[in-house]
Amino acid sequence: MAQIDRVLRSNIKLRHLQLVVALDQFRHIGRTADFLSVSQPAVSKMLTEVEGMLGLALFDRSTRGTAPTAAGLSLIRFARSVLAQYERTRDEISAVASGAAGRTRVGCMGGALPVLLSRGVALLKERSARATVLIEEGDLTHLLPKLRINELDFFLGRLEPGYAAPDLVTEALYNEPMVAVVRRGHPLARKARPTWADLARMSCVMPPPWASLRVKIEQEFHRCGLEPPIDLVESSSYFAIATFVGQLDAVGFMARSVGQHFEREGLFRILALDVGVELPPVGIITMRGQRLTTSTQQLIECLRAAVAELFGPKGNTAAKAERPGRGRSK
Repeated sequence: MAQIDRVLRSNIKLRHLQLVVALDQFRHIGRTADFLSVSQPAVSKMLTEVEGMLGLALFDRSTRGTAPTAAGLSLIRFARSVLAQYERTRDEISAVASGAAGRTRVGCMGGALPVLLSRGVALLKERSARATVLIEEGDLTHLLPKLRINELDFFLGRLEPGYAAPDLVTEALYNEPMVAVVRRGHPLARKARPTWADLARMSCVMPPPWASLRVKIEQEFHRCGLEPPIDLVESSSYFAIATFVGQLDAVGFMARSVGQHFEREGLFRILALDVGVELPPVGIITMRGQRLTTSTQQLIECLRAAVAELFGPKGNTAAKAERPGRGRSK
């Protein structure tokens, strides 16, 4: 233990950390060498050097490539965290030196991107046109690990209760209902009171089977004595929903603010049907005890201002939009 502590504190260099991260990414010494612009023998020598310092094998080598050992995985997590903090500090110092406003890294779920995040970034740019925002889109499963190793400054999206943890700080920003959408010109778009029976006969774009929202939508069909549609495309991607709603004459389900965004763009029509599915609030997740950069703090302030502007002071779309007509009947 003392040897490992000494190595991590004093002996291991930035190039060693970059090496293990690259080896984890490419799982091949030759491709790692190309990425790092060094020779293959140099990669092998550096890896042997790190393993010698720690007294542990970090990667198993074979003719098919390299694979991290249990010790290797631990060092990779450490390396990613250190390199992310290094990049953050480098960017902060560079911003101070150049007079720029800094850079912030946001992990964002698709539903928060076209309305809330776009407006928040616009407000930030009004404050400082030189502020830079790096956006990585994904779901909590993909983005939380990146937040935990400092590759992201904060997460913006739905605050799923199952992901609550002591190391995370959450801030709910607003609530809104789910709506059903179709393309402009779809037969259901002209119907004053579409019903769940209408949807059951249509092609639908639904969340994946493992998603809690999928279960809730199917429960609405069952509540009306109907079987859920069997003509399905399954995806939680808003890009996929937009594509198949437009091209397959399918019915899609999404947050109302996003549906309204696409409706303003002339792509969708929101059906006058009360979907009745309660969505988790949209909010922000940061790491407990983490110091946020000035640029990150400013973007979060802008997001709060955008919520008040878009959804009203109580953070609810009901303050700005009329609820669609009730349509629970079969």
